[in-house]
Order: sequence, then structure tokens, then C-alpha cells
Amino acid sequence: MRIVKAGVLYFAIVFGAGFVLGPIRLLWAVPRFGTRMAELMEAPIMLLVTILAARWVVRRFALPSATFSRLGMGCIALGFMLVAEFILVLLRGLSISEYLASRDPVSGTVYYAMLGVFAIMPLLMARR
Repeated sequence: MRIVKAGVLYFAIVFGAGFVLGPIRLLWAVPRFGTRMAELMEAPIMLLVTILAARWVVRRFALPSATFSRLGMGCIALGFMLVAEFILVLLRGLSISEYLASRDPVSGTVYYAMLGVFAIMPLLMARR
């Protein structure tokens, strides 16, 4: 149960940061720099949030450094992230395939890579 709680909290922190940064990106950065550049500018900030959140949650819940525990936390958080993402896509009136097709090839690839990093970051915290 501790792994599930850790995964949910990890998701909530990172999703919350993205939820705050999203309007800033859309209202300020996109008009000035374009969608691709705005998303690429947001990626390092989200990487930092991911690192700090993973480190804090792992310590907060005193998760053992076992691969199963850390990857479990990351995979639970990733599952919640994907569900939240797809719910927001559907609320915008898009299908999942339309959303995926509309992603910029460069910043979209960075985003998908960041999702992978998000999932494995708790495990990487164990290796420190």
C-alpha cells in the first residue's frame, strides 16, 4: 500500500506542476516563441520537478531501494498521468488518435521521453 500511496503522491506533485505551468506556456510562451519552443522550454523545468518530487516522495515514504518498489511507484504514477492526460484530451473534444497525430514531432518526442524518465526516476533515486 505504501508503494501505491507514493505513486499517487508522486503523480499529484508532477501533474500539479504541469497544471500550473500549462497556462503559463499557453498564454505567455506560445505566442512569443511558438508551440515547439514553448514545450521544449518547459521540459527542463518539468525534469527538475520530476527529480525533486521523486527524491522527496521516496524519502517521505522510506521506500526500499528494491527495483520492484521504486519501479512500482513510477509505473503507478505513470498510469495516473496517462489517464489524466487522456481525460483532458477528451474534455477538449479530441480523440486520442487526433491528439497523438497533432503533437509536434520534436517536442512530442521529448514529451514521450519525459514520460519514460518520469516512470523510472524513483528507481534512479535508488542508485544515488
